[in-house]
Amino acid sequence: MLKKPYLLFLGEARDAPHAKTAFGLRDWAGDDVVGQHRLEGCAVDLGVPDLSFAQAVERGARSLVIGVAPVGGAVTASWIPHLTAAIDAGLDLVSGLHQRLADVPELARAAEARGVALHDVRRPARAFPVATGRKRSGRRLLTVGVDCAVGKKYAALAIAAALRERGADATFRATGQTGIMIAGDGVPLDAVVADFAAGAAEWLSPDNSAGHWDVIEGQGSLFHPAYAGVSLALLHGSQPDAFVLCLDPQRRTLASFDDYPIVSAEVAIERHRLEGALTNPAIRCAGLSINTSGLDEAAAEAVKAELRQRFGLPVFDPIRDGAGELADHLLAADAGAAA
Repeated sequence: MLKKPYLLFLGEARDAPHAKTAFGLRDWAGDDVVGQHRLEGCAVDLGVPDLSFAQAVERGARSLVIGVAPVGGAVTASWIPHLTAAIDAGLDLVSGLHQRLADVPELARAAEARGVALHDVRRPARAFPVATGRKRSGRRLLTVGVDCAVGKKYAALAIAAALRERGADATFRATGQTGIMIAGDGVPLDAVVADFAAGAAEWLSPDNSAGHWDVIEGQGSLFHPAYAGVSLALLHGSQPDAFVLCLDPQRRTLASFDDYPIVSAEVAIERHRLEGALTNPAIRCAGLSINTSGLDEAAAEAVKAELRQRFGLPVFDPIRDGAGELADHLLAADAGAAA
């Protein structure tokens, strides 16, 4: 069990997409966050108190969460003295990186000496079978994206919450480190051996009652040269009845991959329909989730209005709007099908 509350470590993060774990915890588990700890050169500010490790402990912090995700998922060398200082202050370390904290000798020695725990969230807690492709009962929705870090987790959390607010039976299914920290369970899908990733997605969203919605957090992007594999495995294994396309209207190229342009929403929707039809021929796009954080209110509304006109589907920003429009659309479609 992770010890709360958290101090969020931002390192030298240069932009918000690289600090999505920290932002996710701030936005969806804010009561568990006491502040942030930034190193020199950090360009990201969560809008919570800047605290030293001693100050955080005085305010009740019990764990330091590495809130940034560098490309490659390894502990950055410049962090090690600071993480060691956090351990010396009595804080557990929580990481969603690919590299295990215990594999960093300095951290392992310090943790053993101080008697604190090193938690690696991105380590599957069990083995998974190969996918079966068998159709399962219940309803499933998967959030997908034109790129990484465009709001798939936020959209899934907002949709699950909106469905529950309307009396529907809905469960958020976490597939990434931040989602697992928020939900308390899930599968770190990008850390599962490739042959078993679709099977892990099946395991995560099992048979359920006819009216139950599993709202599954998406990972990566079908259009990403590095991470498309996990996206495809998740799409096949989750067998979504519906998917929501997530995008940032201001992004023109993939984050950190400037040679790869963002595909159009039309192309993204059609590709997900084609690929998803392998395990669920009835798959459909239910709406679009838009990250409008870089736009003022008028510009955000204009973007959403244009997309509604283009696609005739619900369009929402999970932070500005919530997902009520999308939830109403899903439940109305269910009611129509039942009739």
